[in-house]
Order: sequence, then C-alpha cells, then structure tokens
Amino acid sequence: MTPIPQRLHQQEPDRLTGPAARRAWTQEAVRLIGADARRTADTNLIRLPFSGAPGISLYLKDESTHPTGSLKHRLARALFLHALCSGRIGPDSTVVEASSGSTAVSEAYFAKLLGLRFFAVVPRSVAAAKVAAIGLHGGQIRYVDSAADIRRESLRLACETGGHYMDQFTYAERVGDWRGEDNIGCSIFSQMGAEADPIPAWLVCGAGTGGTSATLGRFIRYRQLPTRLCVADPQNSVFHRHYHDRTTTAVPGGQESCIEGIGRCAIEPSFIPELIDRMLPVSDAQSIGALRAVWEVLGRRCGGSTGTNFWAAAQLISEMKRAGETGSLVTIQCDDGERYADTYFSDAWLQDRGIDWRPERARMAAFFESGCL
Repeated sequence: MTPIPQRLHQQEPDRLTGPAARRAWTQEAVRLIGADARRTADTNLIRLPFSGAPGISLYLKDESTHPTGSLKHRLARALFLHALCSGRIGPDSTVVEASSGSTAVSEAYFAKLLGLRFFAVVPRSVAAAKVAAIGLHGGQIRYVDSAADIRRESLRLACETGGHYMDQFTYAERVGDWRGEDNIGCSIFSQMGAEADPIPAWLVCGAGTGGTSATLGRFIRYRQLPTRLCVADPQNSVFHRHYHDRTTTAVPGGQESCIEGIGRCAIEPSFIPELIDRMLPVSDAQSIGALRAVWEVLGRRCGGSTGTNFWAAAQLISEMKRAGETGSLVTIQCDDGERYADTYFSDAWLQDRGIDWRPERARMAAFFESGCL
C-alpha cells in the first residue's frame, strides 16, 4: 500500500487555511500524483494466440496492472488532477463518488495518497472484492439498491458532509489529456509501432461513463488515423439504443445487466456518440461465455466487461475474415477477474440469475480456432 504522504499531514491545522496555504497544499498534492504516475510503468499490450483468421491479429491492452487493478486508475488520476487544479478539492475536503466499484477503488487510492476522506456510493450488487479494495484504501461505503440511484445518493451525501461530488459521469470525457502523451490511445499506438499492422483497423472498448471512448475517439481524429472505434455495450444498456436513435435516453423499467462497470439505464453527459463508428450490443450470457473462453486461452481471469469487449471484437474479426480483409484489432482488459471469483466465475451465482453461458463459451472457443463467431 502507498503510505500517507507525511509532507501533507505534518503541517499544523492553522497552516492549512488561507489562500496561500491552500495553494501550497494543492501544489504538493499535484506533485504527489505526478510522482505516483511516473513510478508506475505503462500497462502491457498482449498479442493473443489466435490462428483462426490468417492475416488478422488481436491484441489485449491489459489495464489490470495499474496500482488499483483497473482501467479506472487513469480516470481517477485525471479526475483528481482536474478537481485539484480547478480549486474544487482542498486539504479539508471530503470526496464522494458514484461508482459500480472500480472507479471508487481508484479514487479511494488517490484520496488516501492526499489524506482526504472518501465515500463511495455503490449498488448492493457490486462485487465483494471491490468493496474490500475500497476499504483497504481507507474509503467508506454507502450502498444503494439500484445502480440508477447512485448519482442521487452521491449528491445527497456530498451535501450532508459538505464534500465534493467527483461526478465521473459528467467529467470523464473532459478531464483526460487526449492530445498529450499520457493517455490510453497514445500508449496503444506507441506499443503497436513495431507490429506487422501497426495501425489497428479497430479499437474496441466499453462505455460506463463514456470517458474511454471519448478519449480514444478524439485521439484517433487528432492524429488523423484511419482506425475505427467500436463500443461494446450490454444488451440491456441505453447507450447502443441512443447511438442509433438520439431520442432514446433511458431504458424504462428494464432488467439491469450483471456486467459491472459498463452500460447504463440512462444516458450520461460523458457519453459522446459522435466519436463512435459502431456500437455492438452484447448479452450477459455472451459476455460471461467470452470471459470463460478467454480465461482458457490466457490462463488467467478477466472481468465481465472484458468479456463484452472480446465478444464484440470477435464479431468484427468474423466480418473481416468473411470480407477477405486483414489487419489488427486492439481491445481492453479492463480489470482483474479475481475480483469476480464469487460472481462471474461462480457457476452457482450464474445459475441463480438464469444466465446460460455455456453455449456462448463454446461459440467463443470455436472462434479462436476458426476465426468466425
């Protein structure tokens, strides 16, 4: 665990008041976050053993190796820097976030780094391992019964504590530096530089806030690249519906997906459909079947959203093969599957929810051999 920075905490309380002291504290906080980023090596890009479609290669950007174990580490760092440099967080701030778990784990890490109190508002269904990780970093939990309620409860809690609601669902698309050298798009294309097909035909990601798809979509356009962006979305989510019909902004009374971290029942401000070339809906059974099949290929577990991404990537590869196209695709491993040992990797848990994943696992396993889904 990262120790609480003494330089932020050894100051006397009265020295943390006033504009000059607050600015000095902010400068030190920004330095600490920057130093933490420089100590962390970039995440790996893995070429998957895949022979089913000659001339087409599939890569996995493994974001599970961040210090907090997920893609959301990038977002949390950017959110904290944006809030610090905008004057919204100070030495006595309480930070509140609405999350399905992974963003809250990462924000708890950065709050602890700065010595700030942190509350995570999460659905009761969130994986127990994520709740434990939030607590490990000193965060406190507030549960809600439905993912649809996390934003309202976060606002209420921020008002109650006099805290700052970080609001990833609004700020995710704007806090990242999509033109600079420290974003996931730049990392992917830099690592692809020596590959046989260095410019991917497709990038595939999911959307929870829309921050990652916005960063990738803007980066592709800024660098004038021919790469297209596909967003894989849970079947019960509103995002793919809104993409095809902008008047659709919510899914009324539908069953929520069991895939944590992506998909929403209502459109969020950070979701920008204009930056996306294609959206593919993926059922929960397909996501689980894919992650089980990928586990067998990689020899390690990945989370549900990674399964969603893989299913969409397999669809694109199948289409490319049938059309006689070649090239490369890159998708994202969003987090470590060990967090879901008691959910996605529990046959009993899946059976209780009526998710028949085995036929879809067989289809994905066959895809790795044939290149067609």
